[in-house]
Amino acid sequence: MPEIEKDQNEYLHQIILEIMNFSKIIFLSVACAFVLISFSVGNAFAADEILIAKTTTMNKIIFDGKWTFYTEWKASSLNELFYQDGTTFELRTAHQGNFIYVFIDDVRTTHWDMNADRAIVCFDKDNNKNTTTSDDYCFVNVLSGNNPITLQGGSPLSSTDNFRQIPNPDGFIAVAGISDQNDRYTAVPHPGYEFKIPTDLVGRSADYGFYVGVYHAASNTVYSWPKNITTNVPLEIPSPSKWGELVSPDASLPEFQWPMIPLLLAIMTAIWFTQRKQSLR
Repeated sequence: MPEIEKDQNEYLHQIILEIMNFSKIIFLSVACAFVLISFSVGNAFAADEILIAKTTTMNKIIFDGKWTFYTEWKASSLNELFYQDGTTFELRTAHQGNFIYVFIDDVRTTHWDMNADRAIVCFDKDNNKNTTTSDDYCFVNVLSGNNPITLQGGSPLSSTDNFRQIPNPDGFIAVAGISDQNDRYTAVPHPGYEFKIPTDLVGRSADYGFYVGVYHAASNTVYSWPKNITTNVPLEIPSPSKWGELVSPDASLPEFQWPMIPLLLAIMTAIWFTQRKQSLR
């Protein structure tokens, strides 16, 4: 009997040791996974990257260049852009279905010039950080103007920054207006620019090249994102090699995919079972 109890105790002790070893493997696996996730998230929030939200409420947007109701753009991602002279933009981006939505809320501007102030957003569908080519598109939205403009790269004319005007794509909307009491940031009236851009034109990508510019005619100043791009010409478009990035309409954010965690755990579990099998031989 004592021998049997001794064998049972040794067996139980062995099981406990194996459980502890397995727990260590699980802990290390989870730790490694979170390190990778943290690294990915850190990259995603780099200075010249904007994360775009996937939503189900953009179909409720009323395009009038302002917050039509208090929760209209609430489900979109928010990036606040501050400039040295006090100019501030609340930049909101989202995607739903076959469209990308952009709203530039020019919250600190209390004086504006109708049909002169404007905003432009640009996409490099391949994000190749190259010179201007046919995979680059820009969309111009004039304050209270009725005719938004679509531009495509690839023109040989340097005088137009190698862009040419093309017909507006189906479904494209760009409307600018003046805020009212529904604005989430201030009751003081100010301009805003709303865009609805079809992915049928700019493509579906996990990582676009992206540029935003807002022109104030009174000061002849262009406020850009990324902020290290400077220009004082209303429609001058900097080279896509200087643009930032918009991440990511077709991939879950952050870029490191959560399904990788179960895969990592499965690999570590397989290693443990292999080691256990060898120890029992």
